[in-house]
Amino acid sequence: MVEIIIRKRQREEAVFTQRKFFKKTARGKVVKVIRERYLRDDVSCGIEKCRECISSPGSRLPFSGAANHKLFPNGHFVLPDTNVFLAQMDIMESSYFNTPIILLQTVLEEVRHRSLPLYNRLKALMKSDDNCTWMFYNEFRSETVVVREAGETPNDRNDRAIRVGTAWYNTHISLTRPPIRGQPPSTLPTVVLLTDDVDNRLKAEKDDIPCSSVRRYVEGMLESTQLVDLLSAGSNSIEPTAAAGRPPLYPEYLSTGALMAGVKAGQLYQGHFNANQFNFLEGSVKVEAYTKPILLIGRENMNRVVQGDIVVVEVFGEQEWKAPTEEVIDQDSTLKNDDAEESDEEGERVAVDEKTIRTEPSSRPTAEKQPTGRIVGVIKRNWRAYVCHIDSTTLNSSTTTSLSQQTVFATPVSRLLPRIRMRTRQAPTLLGQKILVTIDKWDITSRYPEGHFVRALGKVESKEAEQESLLLEFDVPYRPFGKAILDCLPPEGEQWVVPPKRDSDPIWRDREDLRQLNICSIDPPGCQDIDDALHARRLPSGNIEAGVHIADVSHFVLPDNPMDVEAAARGTTVYLVDKRIDMLPALLGTNLCSLRPFVERLAFSVIWELTPDAKIVDVRFTKSVIASKCAFTYEEAQIRKDDPHQQDELTNSIRLLNTLAQKLKAGRMAAGALNLASPEVKIHLDSAESSDPIDVEQKEMRETNSLVEEFMLLANISVAGKIQEAFPQTAVLRRHMPPPKTNFEKLQDILRKRCGITLDVSSSGALAASLDKCIDRKEPAFNTLVRIMATRCMLPAEYFCSGSVSKETFGHYGLASAIYTHFTSPIRRYAESILDVLVHRQLAAAISFSTLHASLHSKTHVERALNVVNRRHRMAQMAGRASVEFYVGLALKARAEKSAPSKVTEEAFVIRTFRNGLNVFVSKLGIEGLVTFKREIRFDADNYTLTIGSSEPGGKDVEIAVFDKVTVSIEVEKDKNTQRGKVKMSLVKPIDSRNM
Repeated sequence: MVEIIIRKRQREEAVFTQRKFFKKTARGKVVKVIRERYLRDDVSCGIEKCRECISSPGSRLPFSGAANHKLFPNGHFVLPDTNVFLAQMDIMESSYFNTPIILLQTVLEEVRHRSLPLYNRLKALMKSDDNCTWMFYNEFRSETVVVREAGETPNDRNDRAIRVGTAWYNTHISLTRPPIRGQPPSTLPTVVLLTDDVDNRLKAEKDDIPCSSVRRYVEGMLESTQLVDLLSAGSNSIEPTAAAGRPPLYPEYLSTGALMAGVKAGQLYQGHFNANQFNFLEGSVKVEAYTKPILLIGRENMNRVVQGDIVVVEVFGEQEWKAPTEEVIDQDSTLKNDDAEESDEEGERVAVDEKTIRTEPSSRPTAEKQPTGRIVGVIKRNWRAYVCHIDSTTLNSSTTTSLSQQTVFATPVSRLLPRIRMRTRQAPTLLGQKILVTIDKWDITSRYPEGHFVRALGKVESKEAEQESLLLEFDVPYRPFGKAILDCLPPEGEQWVVPPKRDSDPIWRDREDLRQLNICSIDPPGCQDIDDALHARRLPSGNIEAGVHIADVSHFVLPDNPMDVEAAARGTTVYLVDKRIDMLPALLGTNLCSLRPFVERLAFSVIWELTPDAKIVDVRFTKSVIASKCAFTYEEAQIRKDDPHQQDELTNSIRLLNTLAQKLKAGRMAAGALNLASPEVKIHLDSAESSDPIDVEQKEMRETNSLVEEFMLLANISVAGKIQEAFPQTAVLRRHMPPPKTNFEKLQDILRKRCGITLDVSSSGALAASLDKCIDRKEPAFNTLVRIMATRCMLPAEYFCSGSVSKETFGHYGLASAIYTHFTSPIRRYAESILDVLVHRQLAAAISFSTLHASLHSKTHVERALNVVNRRHRMAQMAGRASVEFYVGLALKARAEKSAPSKVTEEAFVIRTFRNGLNVFVSKLGIEGLVTFKREIRFDADNYTLTIGSSEPGGKDVEIAVFDKVTVSIEVEKDKNTQRGKVKMSLVKPIDSRNM
């Protein structure tokens, strides 16, 4: 029996409903379950000055409602049903929508079950000071409770509960406002049921319940212009379009039951859809059953899915398997003549597009071919608001200055997404701006998805608009910290200090006093959130004591408080070129938790006793108090270490750490760890005020970089072993799975054919040894280039719960470590008590410093949290890279404006060849670019070369292959249609592509 009891102001005479139903257990036994709900008649309506609910505090609904509607001039409230919040949340969140909202408990719970992201947005809407929303607990008020009837579906029961709630409100208002003798009758406000469910509206009208569709309601508002554009295109109240009755362009999806049955039977496969960044007519789905991704060729086979959708795919027979197309096919240029309005030629154009895909020669090796297939259903859409530009060519030339509604194309910033068809009254004013557009639907008769305008972000190429659009594109939470979160901070604020050492002080309980140690931090220049520091000293035994000291963030961030919840939502601190989106309030991240020099700070320390050969003799973990003696940059620490005149204890500590780090690294490499590479550049900004980029250069890596890295790795490995031993089912760990050998097939083939080098991928150790041999004595950068390409063949590392996978899969392939976690960056990495802070809590419990919060004993809770943080981690990485790319573009533009001609010329390496172009990597700038050719060239896919015929009579042909060094001209230009600034590259040597 499940008993639901309302504790707030419960009356002794409260009544309850009792319902019996039957449930089948996992073993097939049928049991009777009795559920009781205690009902009350004092649940407040939330309307100010209500005579019946006068004793209820916190009422938010104005007495007379809102008088902003043509149909309800006497004042009104709206009571939306569940689908309004699921489909029209942008309307409800808009500052232009100022009607008081009544939110039923039934609706809130249904939204929570249907969509967790929208539920979180709805909760935020309820808390907003700019919005007037009242939560009414209709399931616990005796007059509004609804019990599901025999044969009634849960959805029908909920719809009935919503209608009953609306009717009760209208009756309640009339009963609590009786006429006053001697005064004219007062006009009563109306509670309007807002629903786009036609059946729900018909039933409401039959019962004389005021109701309206969302579109009809918005169009009746006194100022509706701004809100009309926010209407979801998926609303079933929208007028039929010209597409109605047209033949389908795509096949219908299978039913959910058929999809699940097919997947279970092994006839269909489930995975994430990934679009091809070079060819918009190709995509792929990675599934466990095949070593290579399933290739989807043509839009009909991709069947209306977008990047990140969880889809179900049917695989074709082996005779239809093909290799990916080696051709650049750009959406913007290929589809530039498409009309945004539905046209009769749309179906014909789909067939034409498929012809633009040139099939690979049948002579291509079978090993290069992939399974091919088609999408037959979608499990979960990844639709959200996307950063876009309005395609200027789709504007109606006769309405470029009017506010009449027209259909235009919104082109997403991401090349992985299709163009979105959108109806708006603001098209002329939105030209030249970045805007947010949400996808609402994609019908089988429509070549493009349809969506609606959300809001404008600002002028294209302005730093403010670009930075905000970048954060939105990668779903980075960046709102200011609210009052409830800031209230969790120490009340002393910046004046908080570690109290004097006393046994009675709880802060010092079981903490070790390490203030006397020569501890220092080594970080990049300008680092404010210093979350790690180190020390080393010789012991009388001849061994060496080395310590890593990590900011004790878990002392300030307590489980389940608002700051803990907010940090869970943010997931990580996001580093952009000129700013940082903090995971924690600045008071913690850059002050109280930052291990600044010359101040006492709380820390969590890992201290080893090591032999001179860096063999671990002992390790201990302790909460501590430290006082860092200095905060070095990598360069400053390197200079100090190398200066023979510096013989103080702090400098000798750095030298000891460096000696040990070299031996630790040698040990890792001998065990098979990989030394991979990724583009690393440093952008020089004009000033802190303007943040204008003036130049860009490669980052210089020093011994001290490796020093810090080795000890952070050692700390993470040591902590991982400790928490896994203490909590074998719920330890938070990080693993890096071995990549499938098929991931390296193309790189192996290129190295063999172009360089005569064999790449052994049989193990991480064999791969590491092979990469060391990838040397071109004439070109020192060649080895780094190969390591960058090998890195792209790897699988991404991921966080996982120790009890969710077999112990044999715990290992970290890249580090050649049997176990690993993240403990060393608690200020920057965090999510819902998981990762560094969660690891801190687990480690504190493992050493009996504190008890472990109940949620961290739940494998389900840990798994759910880690799913969130894995996504946040990926998005933060992509946001950081995108920020670098944007600022590199600005720096190149600034450099070009100072030079003549106004272009930048740099050396680059060819990393991929296409039938109509090259993909090149500019190592000095850390960027890639496409060089395309308009005239016919000879392409040899087997040998990764293309040959360009001479334009001069008797001239010599030019052959270009992967790994060749070329010279490119780089400029930043604005695309006329998308209004997007992009880096454009042209080949200068060995041939000038600008003349082609």
